[in-house]
Amino acid sequence: MSELQSTSHTRVLNAAVIVAALGYFVDIYDLLLFGIVRTASLNDLGITGQANRDQGEFLLSMQMYGMLLGGIVWGVLGDRRGRLSVLFGSIVTYSIANIANGMVTSVEAYAVWRLVAGFGLAGELGAGITLVAETLPKEKRGYGTMIVASVGVSGAVAANLIYQTLQDWRLCYYAGGILGMLLLLLQVSVSESGMFKNMADTSTTKGNFLALFTNRGRLLKYLQCILIGIPLWFLVGVLITFAPEFAKALGVQEPEAIMAGKAIAWCYAGLVFGDIFTGLLSQVLKSRKKVMFTFLSLNLIMVFVYLNTHGLSTTAFYLLCLGMGFSVGYWVIFVTIAAEQFGTNIRATVTTTVPNFVRGALPITLLIYQYFRNTVFDGDIIKAGMVVGFILSAISLSALWGLKETFSEDLNYTENI
Repeated sequence: MSELQSTSHTRVLNAAVIVAALGYFVDIYDLLLFGIVRTASLNDLGITGQANRDQGEFLLSMQMYGMLLGGIVWGVLGDRRGRLSVLFGSIVTYSIANIANGMVTSVEAYAVWRLVAGFGLAGELGAGITLVAETLPKEKRGYGTMIVASVGVSGAVAANLIYQTLQDWRLCYYAGGILGMLLLLLQVSVSESGMFKNMADTSTTKGNFLALFTNRGRLLKYLQCILIGIPLWFLVGVLITFAPEFAKALGVQEPEAIMAGKAIAWCYAGLVFGDIFTGLLSQVLKSRKKVMFTFLSLNLIMVFVYLNTHGLSTTAFYLLCLGMGFSVGYWVIFVTIAAEQFGTNIRATVTTTVPNFVRGALPITLLIYQYFRNTVFDGDIIKAGMVVGFILSAISLSALWGLKETFSEDLNYTENI
């Protein structure tokens, strides 16, 4: 029996799923750690007051620029050199960057290492999801990607717990670096995708990123895959990361008690439940699009609830953050859709670049948000948030409408490029 045929007997909780899930756990830990330690770390570097928020937005943008670049590089390598090489190469990169982030003594150095960290973080999820999708039979791959996403996003909760325990932002970065290095010990237990191995022995063009732009239909499909994920990172990167500022504007009782780290942790706790629920629901309904449409709509509703609920208690505000997180629990479905839309010879490129272009679009989203906040609404962050949230949701729903259903898609094929 060939390796590809034997995948029909593969257990859902195999080595690839376990390593991809743990890798994504550390990935999310580092990705969200900056938002959690943003205020404390910049205060320690002498950046306080309004400058703390402004520099925080700048450093967040640097991280996302790194993810944009890393998404392309790791994606191409994943299709040319293999899924495993990218999975572990990215882990090494962001682990080193994590440790270096804990050693910075200036904003300039902080910016450089957030850029490097973003570059490293860009490869893990795409390579992991591609590997899982290709090693599990089509009727089970939804469960596999659900496990990866639900375990992974809990890394944000762990990041906040570790920060609350250690109370030292530098030690938190060191912990992330050590966790990543420990993951490398599991490398020997994971096998390369059989689909990739079979394709690697052919003359098929592999990992041609530019091929995504040379065919109108392929480009449109690629852009649609990106656009359906944009609302999630507006919610996490703006509405939740800057929760203290929104809490004050909404008249939350004791707004000084609202901390970004706790808001992120509550949001990602909701995201864990959302990822599990959407993964299971897509298996029951045998549809990715129906679930995606439902949660994109729920996300828009929750954004308006969040920005129109005044005078909440601290506890009620954090519970609202939990609900916000649940509403964007479509991340697992979003990444799975991207993996299922394209052939084996360009699948890693797509699956790695799509989520990173979504994350990397955050600086552009921030600029749009800042334009509405500062120019159109004269500093009103509530109105700016509602307008940008509505625009992004409308775009994502339109993009989803044009994508094909991929639940039962056979992934053992290549693109003609």
